[in-house]
Parts: sequence; structure tokens; C-alpha cells
Amino acid sequence: MYIISGNQSKENPFTLQCFSDQQDLQIPLFVTFLLIFLIIMIGNSTIFTTITLIGQLHTPMYMFLGSLSLLDISYTSTTLPKLLLMLCTQDKTISFAGCIIQLYFFIGFTCTEFLLLSVMAYDRYVAICRPLHYTLVMSLKHCVRLIIVVWAAGFLDTAPFALLIKNFTFCASHHIEHFFCDFTPVLKITCSDTSTIELLTYMNGVFMAFSAFTLTSASYIVIICTVVTIQSSEGRKKAFSTCASHLICVTVFYGTIICSYIRPVQSYTPKQDTYLALLYTVLVPMLNPFIYTMKNKEFKDGFGKLRARIALHLEQ
Repeated sequence: MYIISGNQSKENPFTLQCFSDQQDLQIPLFVTFLLIFLIIMIGNSTIFTTITLIGQLHTPMYMFLGSLSLLDISYTSTTLPKLLLMLCTQDKTISFAGCIIQLYFFIGFTCTEFLLLSVMAYDRYVAICRPLHYTLVMSLKHCVRLIIVVWAAGFLDTAPFALLIKNFTFCASHHIEHFFCDFTPVLKITCSDTSTIELLTYMNGVFMAFSAFTLTSASYIVIICTVVTIQSSEGRKKAFSTCASHLICVTVFYGTIICSYIRPVQSYTPKQDTYLALLYTVLVPMLNPFIYTMKNKEFKDGFGKLRARIALHLEQ
């Protein structure tokens, strides 16, 4: 195998596996992912719009939920539109610049979601364990600051990875065994030394993912200890219902991300990692609107008011 020089490697596009071994399923896969994309866009856009326009939902919990919905829209938009285009046209190439941009935004949104889920867990901790201090600790101004810090930190944390990969030299095949430019599959085909970026990944995993996971876990341990001391069964049920949806989302997201990234590049297995990636890129953003709103009476009331406004506007 010959090696393409650094400049040439940046001029040649990458090719993505993108389910190429399942040629008879290209159209069914396109239809399936298109429906999933529409569900994600409509569901999360509905949540974000409702929270933005209905005043009674301008509370810390719903502000974080609105930010999560916007994040899920952005997160999905980095991978699914390109995937749909490749399945539709069968052109499974992506430019070097396009690959690095996709990788940067995908990792950035992933880091942001880690942090945002932790902040949401802390919000539930304050609401359940320190209810008398909730309005002081989680004021709207403070929530806005937290959301800005979370988004900024997520993308600043990602920059070193994108800059390092941008300067890598890639092997002749330029073939990525995945359906998008994910971190591990891209590293798998580089001819450059990956020890530095792998070390940085593990350090970042401890600093970012493990710290966020620790904060989330600690919040829920204290929440559970507090809830079991509540005398009323109705009170316990109500307290658990306010955080159960978030806990489900955290479990799926953290589990798939940790399995995918916190391990050596050599242990990468394309098919297994493709299915894991589908869980956190597709399943979590698709389920979030249902998990958070299906039994949420306050949100349903707000959505009903929004529909009434729209109907009134259309009549006029």
C-alpha cells in the first residue's frame, strides 16, 4: 500500500461505507431514515417552539429541555441529511474539509449534550432536594448563563481534536467504515501516529465525560435518598416522575457513548460501532420528545395554547 502525501490526502475525498454491503436495502433504509429524520425534526421543533412562545413554560426545567431539543435538532442535522443524500444518490463520497467539519460539529454537539444532561440532573437535584432554594439557585438569569457556558465549553473542548486530525496523513484507500465521519473510524485509516490524540481522548474522557457522569450520578444518588424518605406514596411518585424521563435519556446516551469512545482504536469493529452510533445519533434524539412530554401535563397545556394561537391566527 502506498501513502498519499499530506497535501494530496486533503484533495482526495473520503468514501463512506454507508451500508454499501446491503445494496438491496438502500431504498428501505432511505425511507426509514427519512421518516426518523422527520420525526426528530418535527418532535424537537415542536418542543422548542412551544417552550419559546408559551410564557408559562419559561422556567429553568423547560429552558433546559428547550436547549436539549435545539441540541438534538443540530446533532441530527450533522449526520442524517448527508446519510439520506448518500442513500438516495449512491454517491458515498465526502470531501476532506466536509469530513473534518462534520466530525468537529458532531463531537461538539456530543460534548455539549454530556454537559447539558449533567446540568439538567443538577436542576432536578435542586428542585427535589432543596426546593426552598430553587428559585434562588436556579434563577432564569443563572439558567441562561449555564446554557451559554455548556454550549461554549462543548465546542471549545472539541477544537483540539479537529485541529489534530486536520493535519493527519491518510492511507491510500480513504475508505471510512461508517455512515459518517466519526472519530474512531477516521483515526483507523490515518497513517499518522495517533498516540497523542488517543491520550488526549482518554484525558478528555476523564475530564469531560467522567466529570459529567459523576455529577449526574451524584445528583441522582442524593435525589433517590431524598425521595425514599418522603412519607406520602403520592409525593414519592410525583418526585420520581419529574426525573424518570431524564434518567432514561442519560442511561441510553452515556451507555452507547462510553462503549463507542472510551477504548483503544485497535478494538474498533465497524458493524458493532455502526449500530451503537445509530443509538445515540438517531434513537436518543427521536425518543427525547416522547420521553419528556408524553406524560407532562404542563407541557401539554402549553402546546394546547400554542395550537389555539395558531388556529386563531389562521382564522384571521
